Amino acid sequence: MTEDYEARAEILKLARVLDVEPERLEYLARVDADDLRAFREQVTDTLFDANIAVLQRMALAARLLPGGVLAKIAEKVFGPLLCARIAGLVDVARGVDVAKRLSPRFLAEVAAQLDPRRASAIISRIPLDTVLAVAAELARREDWITLGRFVGHLPDPTVRRALEEIDDPGLLRIAFVLDDKRRIDHVVGLLPAHRLGRLLTAAGADEDLWTPALDLLNHLGDERRATLKPMLGGLPEGLRERAQATIK
Repeated sequence: MTEDYEARAEILKLARVLDVEPERLEYLARVDADDLRAFREQVTDTLFDANIAVLQRMALAARLLPGGVLAKIAEKVFGPLLCARIAGLVDVARGVDVAKRLSPRFLAEVAAQLDPRRASAIISRIPLDTVLAVAAELARREDWITLGRFVGHLPDPTVRRALEEIDDPGLLRIAFVLDDKRRIDHVVGLLPAHRLGRLLTAAGADEDLWTPALDLLNHLGDERRATLKPMLGGLPEGLRERAQATIK
């Protein structure tokens, strides 16, 4: 079942890149998740590399402006899409300086358009207060895909603090669309011990969370699975049977 869950998550992320409803891509549900991921990254690269020469010239010109002026131009003139395209081309220190000056609302819009692979050095250096404000704004918008794409590019202390601000259903949805599912057990390890059980409880209360919860179980290590076994009895019957089959 793991590949089935991962393919569903990849379809959600691919739909975001293509700006279409996920239902339009359901015919891809049986395609291998790794192939879907590779295709999504190819599409993203194509979009970001379009007009690259013009973007590089804009990034060079940005070096000539004071940070405060550039931040105002970015927010009032460039807009989130253009800022996202340029982010990976600017000097890291300049990128961090400008990001600190932008509103959380605008940064959330930029984040939704950004390819974090191209701006990882900037993302990892953004101050904690800024990250927490943006994470709160993305959670308010229920933009779990963007949150899931950035987890792998932030230092552990920052991830730990950001996850404290996300409720349990939100955490399940973020884990479901995490870009690198191999990190799920590590990310769960950053949570307080009692929260893992709460995630199961949240799934039991909302059938829409069953798939994210089962996918989470698929990616936990044996030690964490063992701690959850005694808690499965309190789950609804359908979820309990599938969870038991997952972690047996």
